[in-house]
Amino acid sequence: MDVQLKRGLLDVCVLKAIKEAPSYGYQIIKDLKPYVELSESTLYTILKRLEAAEMLTVQTAEHGGRLRKYYSITKAGVRKISEFKEEWNGIMSIYRFIAREDTLDE
Repeated sequence: MDVQLKRGLLDVCVLKAIKEAPSYGYQIIKDLKPYVELSESTLYTILKRLEAAEMLTVQTAEHGGRLRKYYSITKAGVRKISEFKEEWNGIMSIYRFIAREDTLDE
């Protein structure tokens, strides 16, 4: 898969994982596991990028005697998910065209 496309997909997956409620790294990985395999290092790179783009915020809270970072989506993050859904309709239209061509070749 194209690196840029995959990067964009992963960004939106992470935003979706925190859309309903703030979450922390390990929980995000767990929530995404049925859909996409994500390493800790990849996740934290994505989280930093999304924070820099102001699509999420970070708060630190104590949990079990340790500090844990909780990530929350911002309005810009919610807009990103909406934009992705709109763009995806166009991508699926192209996919259907390409897939249809493949069935005609067989």
